[in-house]
Amino acid sequence: MDYLPNDPAMLVSSLNMLLRDEEFDNLLSLCCYYDRNVDELKAYLLQNGYEYSEEQKQFRPVGFDK
Repeated sequence: MDYLPNDPAMLVSSLNMLLRDEEFDNLLSLCCYYDRNVDELKAYLLQNGYEYSEEQKQFRPVGFDK
């Protein structure tokens, strides 16, 4: 993958795939590779209904674990 998509659903899918398939150890290393700010990425996805689960190493819909 040469770049991360901007569409929130596609972005979440791409991030989760890259983290799941162990191409990256964590979200920080993934963001460094793609030159993205971790906090800005999390904020953008939170505005679009997704939050990051450190335990699961994936983005999930807000309230998924409740």
